[in-house]
Amino acid sequence: MSQQSSNKQLSNNDLIAMKTRGEKITSLTAYDASFAHILDNAGVDMVLVGDSLGMVVQGQSSTIPVTVEEMAYHSKLVSRGLKRALLVTDLPFMSYPTPNEAVKNAGILMQQGYAHMVKLEGGQKVLDSVKLIVEQGIPVCGHLGLLPQSVNQIGGYRVQGKDEAQAKIIIEDAKCLEQAGASAVVVECVPASLGKRISEAVNIPVIGIGAGVDCDGQVLVCYDMLDITAGMRPKFSKNFMLEAGSVANAVSAYVDAVKKQQFPAAEHTFK
Repeated sequence: MSQQSSNKQLSNNDLIAMKTRGEKITSLTAYDASFAHILDNAGVDMVLVGDSLGMVVQGQSSTIPVTVEEMAYHSKLVSRGLKRALLVTDLPFMSYPTPNEAVKNAGILMQQGYAHMVKLEGGQKVLDSVKLIVEQGIPVCGHLGLLPQSVNQIGGYRVQGKDEAQAKIIIEDAKCLEQAGASAVVVECVPASLGKRISEAVNIPVIGIGAGVDCDGQVLVCYDMLDITAGMRPKFSKNFMLEAGSVANAVSAYVDAVKKQQFPAAEHTFK
């Protein structure tokens, strides 16, 4: 029986095994039990409770106002809709300023939000936090490239790693996160060629969002790919509802497109 059809709860080691055998990893965000159930039934491998909920659920202008308590609450709801998918929950803005704070808040997401893994943004500056979280037995997913929690510092939502110097820093950050014990890394808004280089540079899964088809997997905000989000949809997303007829069919089409490397296409990537 394949992992796609099995109801076995996936682990971080399962995702690494998928990378090893060249099977693309599918991921979408969810913020409640009903959406989580649909994603799980469609065979989504990794469900992310993203701090994107601040924008798509709460109507905020950024992810920065989201709190640990809100993340734990939504993570708990999502956990009730999952049987197979790995549940990854974001550590929100200012919840990991020090390694000790990072461990404390990661523990909250695990104990109260029932997360299987926590995600935090940044490279070498968060390595001590990653190491300490992992030492407590909590799996960690990194996040490189465009860092939404640092949008005020970087001057907006812009493609990262376009010049070689910055590209090398991002690749080195990915290597350092792996050495620190991270089990996966999300890479956002980088040229497709850089997404491929990062995926080849590390042994842990690289999950792309606007990072090209050669990443080990793909993630999208579910509201974007279902055409629910108000305003403009990001370039790297696709409206899977257009020909689907139902949310369940749209999610299944997304899973199929990622597994067959049909998404993202050229129009969803950056050069």
